[in-house]
Amino acid sequence: MWRPFSALALFSLLAGCASHDVDPRGYDQSGTASYYGSRHHGKRTASGEPFNQNALTAAHRSLPFGTQVKVTNLKNDRSVIVRINDRGPHTRGRLIDLSRAAAEKLGMIRSGTARVRVQSLSD
Repeated sequence: MWRPFSALALFSLLAGCASHDVDPRGYDQSGTASYYGSRHHGKRTASGEPFNQNALTAAHRSLPFGTQVKVTNLKNDRSVIVRINDRGPHTRGRLIDLSRAAAEKLGMIRSGTARVRVQSLSD
């Protein structure tokens, strides 16, 4: 009796984890993004893991570690999904600090900053 129910529950959980839909109840803000790279590569982040400039990660002041967010460059409409693993940015007026890899996907390496929209993704 419990076996089919358990299998259905597990399948539902796994199917939900594969989704990258914007969470309609979640975080949705626009602001300025910057990125950090080689100078910080290998240093410990606030979450305790080493910073990897080649990973798709970001620093945010308040979103929980592990939160996945969709970051969209408002100038060129390019998007990337990143995982929050650090605290920051530490510069006034900035919304999010991205890894170099994420900044490359958004096309903001040359400028160093970009106006972005940050949206939390549903679990």
